[in-house]
Amino acid sequence: MNNVKTDTTWIQNKKTSKDVKTSKKLFPLDIAHEAREFHMQIPGNEMSPLKNLNNLARMFGVGGIWIKDEAERLELNSFKVLGGSFALYKFIQKKLGLEGRSLTYDFLVSEEVKEKLGELTFSSATDGNHGRGIAWAAGKLGHKCVIYVHSETSAARIKAIRDYGATVKIIEGNYDDAVKQIVIDSQENGWHVISDTSWDGYATVPSWIMQGYTTMFLETQEQFSAQGIIKPTHIFVQAGVGALAASVIGFYHSLFGDEAPICVVVEPEKAACLYESMKYNDGKPHNVSGSLNTIMAGLACGEPSPIAWSILKDTTDAFVVCPDYVAAKGMRIYATPLKDDPFIVSGESGAVTLGALVGILSQEGLQELKTVLKLDKKSQVLLINTEGNTDPVQFKQIIWEGSNPVPREFWTSDRD
Repeated sequence: MNNVKTDTTWIQNKKTSKDVKTSKKLFPLDIAHEAREFHMQIPGNEMSPLKNLNNLARMFGVGGIWIKDEAERLELNSFKVLGGSFALYKFIQKKLGLEGRSLTYDFLVSEEVKEKLGELTFSSATDGNHGRGIAWAAGKLGHKCVIYVHSETSAARIKAIRDYGATVKIIEGNYDDAVKQIVIDSQENGWHVISDTSWDGYATVPSWIMQGYTTMFLETQEQFSAQGIIKPTHIFVQAGVGALAASVIGFYHSLFGDEAPICVVVEPEKAACLYESMKYNDGKPHNVSGSLNTIMAGLACGEPSPIAWSILKDTTDAFVVCPDYVAAKGMRIYATPLKDDPFIVSGESGAVTLGALVGILSQEGLQELKTVLKLDKKSQVLLINTEGNTDPVQFKQIIWEGSNPVPREFWTSDRD
């Protein structure tokens, strides 16, 4: 761990394993292709763009900074719909006794299926984007949806979920409290929980959700191939419970084995459950407690998903923890690009990886981490913009008003 003065904390995983059996089991290529085949049938769905911040990369001395921009995914402004919709697809497939068979979108919304299934109610807890994705997918497939949010969830995020027809209930406490309550109430009411975090006896649905995300990475590999790039050399991915992080890192380790990219997980400092789990170094997931209050609402999770941790503990090269201003800085860099670089609308959880990367490439106190990660002019770094402007009030406060400013000692704006 680096003890040089810096607001960004990190720990290297010195026990990364070359054994990728778990990754290959959870993320085989045939499942990724099944997910993508389903997603391609959803009306309005198109491949999200892979954008190159070429001039920013040149400024900071790396070969490329590539952004998979999920803010342009359907109308949801977030990647979450990929996991939620595929989980509903797999749930219905199993409910109909048609496992192993490819079902079309038209069949799923048909009267025949509605008659066989009856009225289903899907449920979940969320910080915003996952719940919105479940509500959207349930509505499209003709089913009801109940979403629980914690008491610090913004009004804009709650309204966005309700706009897709879901019933929303606010639970006192944090995200983890909302998860516990939705499980209790779902058992009492006969609702079907579609959660992206796992627990004892509940792993199948979270696995489906993670597998649904792999549509992004099949697309990304096609897009890199068009640029003459076999694969990224580095992946920086943000994490809450760890589902997305395990999905992208597991996918690339399943595909490339010990030739997989160098992988970095980035978390907010007030909800760094994966970093804390790595610190314990006993192979088990560990929780953090408290309000988990961070501007990165989608990452405000105190309990890792055990199934995600089973992937991350063996395949992640470093865990990085950032204060909120790092995410705010990433948002501002995306919104005010260098000349000829693309403009990107990114929310707080979407932008933290860019803020973290720029810090590692520019801050004196993070030079050791830069060396450990082997970041240099040959590096092709993949980031995922997981959300666009999902909280308009906070977005304006950060972009317009300059809230969560970078401390003067960490400025990089004096670079040419």
